[in-house]
Amino acid sequence: MADSGSGNGGNATWRGGADVRPHAFDPHAQPELFRGVLMRRCVAFLIDLLVLSVPVILAVLFIAVFGVVTLGLGWALFWLVSPASVIWALIYYGATLGGPHSGTVGMGAMDLEMRTWYGAPSYFVLGATHAVVFWISISVLSPLVLLVGLFNARKRLLHDILLGTVVINRSVRTSIASAGSTW
Repeated sequence: MADSGSGNGGNATWRGGADVRPHAFDPHAQPELFRGVLMRRCVAFLIDLLVLSVPVILAVLFIAVFGVVTLGLGWALFWLVSPASVIWALIYYGATLGGPHSGTVGMGAMDLEMRTWYGAPSYFVLGATHAVVFWISISVLSPLVLLVGLFNARKRLLHDILLGTVVINRSVRTSIASAGSTW
């Protein structure tokens, strides 16, 4: 039996003691939200790899020069590169996906944004977890796991499904939202 939930404006239903929210983005009613998303996600990923790698390369060059200047003692800092790279990536993904634009630099360049399945913007922990689950799924299940996006209407990848996120076209979402406003 479904009743209107209390305190949520009637947008969610009450089933078995839990609020059940409907999906915010319907691929059949709004297919333009998902058009071309997979290809643009690939390009955005490459842009993000470039953004992530530039500071790491600069740090490696600094340590190499510092090692020459200190007659080899500075090269002991090379062990910091790997953990610092992981921390940098977590902060980057958490801050950008959890930021006001809900997307990384690459996603912004490709006009994409990440939302929760019920339409809320992303937040820092979700952004960082999204990156971790992505890299684990790619490492364990091989890059072929990315084919999951070809077989669902929302073009969600495995880590999107696990975390309850969806990547959509930003400009289409804003035009739909402004067309639906009555002011």
